[in-house]
Amino acid sequence: MWESGRGSRNDRPGSRPLSWAAAVTGLGHAAFSVYWGLGGTWLLDTVAGGAAVPTEANSAFLALLVWAAALIKIGVAVAPLVLLYVELPGLLRRVGRLLSWVACTVLTLYGAVFTGAALLVLGGVIPAGPEVDRTALAWHGLLWDPWFLGWGVLLGAALWRTRGERAAV
Repeated sequence: MWESGRGSRNDRPGSRPLSWAAAVTGLGHAAFSVYWGLGGTWLLDTVAGGAAVPTEANSAFLALLVWAAALIKIGVAVAPLVLLYVELPGLLRRVGRLLSWVACTVLTLYGAVFTGAALLVLGGVIPAGPEVDRTALAWHGLLWDPWFLGWGVLLGAALWRTRGERAAV
């Protein structure tokens, strides 16, 4: 089941470093969600300002959201390694790759759009009201959203490099 040697259909030049880079990038992002899910608060206010800080009224809901995000991020992060090293049956492999391409598209578009928007607001190109948390916006424009963008690009490159050969018909 595990492909340990060279020569698998997924083992093209560059496929391993790209798959590992995508996984490490995603797991790094997921680590923050796990940390916050465990009750950590460092950098929590940079995500959504005061809205991300748990209160008595919203703590259970926020905990559920944070843990859901953490689990999704972990799943997406390990996907390129599973697709590279595990010989999955045909349908399961195709579904896994399709879901990974969907995740790649979402990560890349989300990262690009929100990085661009945050930078345009911070640069004064797009006006923003006084209620905008400029600190959280700066963190989004300079760290969180570019991180999603980079993760999406790495995931897409890994998926591209691990695509299977088409069977001759």
